Amino acid sequence: MSIQRAEFFRNELIQELHYVAKAMREESDLEKRIFLFSAAYGITSRTFRYVFSKDVLLADFVLTQVYNLLMNRFNQIQGIDTDGSLQLKLNELSDELDDLAAGFDTGKDIANPLKNILTIGYSVTGNGIYLEQKGELEV
Repeated sequence: MSIQRAEFFRNELIQELHYVAKAMREESDLEKRIFLFSAAYGITSRTFRYVFSKDVLLADFVLTQVYNLLMNRFNQIQGIDTDGSLQLKLNELSDELDDLAAGFDTGKDIANPLKNILTIGYSVTGNGIYLEQKGELEV
């Protein structure tokens, strides 16, 4: 694999994650924000298919699973986020996507942003909501 090819895909990954985070912040519609989040695992999936990386594979798995958790929660509340809690979670996710992109950009460990993304995703599940109410789950 050429270094130029690997660098191209790394830059595409970083730019796309930052774009997704920005677009999520600018969108107010809950369903559209979740849809935008799906682009995060879209770029990780494309990236590791062309330039394999265990870190990108891990990020892809976490982002895909969190998207599924968000969609499950969205379907449970039937598109109505009465207390705004899911919107707040999406705000937190957009910040963590920027941190994930920064990790890929600088070569720093991506474990913390991924742990936070996964924890945010888990926090929208029944057990996650319960643990958060008890004060036992924090991002």
